Amino acid sequence: MIDKKTYNIILKTLVGSRAHGLSTPDSDYDYRGVFLAPTKELLKLNAPKLTTNWQEGDTKEAADNTMWELGHFLMMATKCNPTILEVFKAPVVEINDLGTSLRALFPRVWNSRGVRDAFRGYGLNQRKKFLDNKDCRPHKYATAYLRTLIQAYYLLTFQELIVDMTEVDDFEILKRFKSGEYEIGEVIQKTYEWETMVNKAYDHNPDKTTDIDQINAWLLKVRKANF
Repeated sequence: MIDKKTYNIILKTLVGSRAHGLSTPDSDYDYRGVFLAPTKELLKLNAPKLTTNWQEGDTKEAADNTMWELGHFLMMATKCNPTILEVFKAPVVEINDLGTSLRALFPRVWNSRGVRDAFRGYGLNQRKKFLDNKDCRPHKYATAYLRTLIQAYYLLTFQELIVDMTEVDDFEILKRFKSGEYEIGEVIQKTYEWETMVNKAYDHNPDKTTDIDQINAWLLKVRKANF
């Protein structure tokens, strides 16, 4: 658990089905965020490896609370990890000025190739869980598979990461998948269609790059100011 006296939580967001517009009354509340470790803590001998903090809650109102240290978070963001990129755009629960500045970095963080590869890779992982009936919840993974591909398409096409899925094409299909109303063949066909669209979107926008120099300059400024 993050000690607020030592580590500064700069951003906390609501994620999962409640952020995606796909929740039911029984859905959990899942959160992801970013904390800042003092620079001196990172430079100490035998300093703990501050990357990720995960806390499982005991109620559906606080079921999953995952936090990343700022530097680790930005590193994964430049790899276009879908879970990480959502934090830039998900509904805010808690934020300070530094968190606002972090979210403003989003256009500089992602790159076209990374989005295509990371989002497709995440989707294929969900596909495997869907076909393996993992946790006896194939509907969860079918929905995540399709949602991730839709997000990749919108990001590559419109340069915007969509978290609230209620206004996107095929939202009604997402809802059906979430409720378990599908045939396996339909899931495979629909996700194939969206993966094809993702590939075409990448072909039309292959040159968007990550601005590593600007991100490093921003992070160094933060580290100096929070020694």
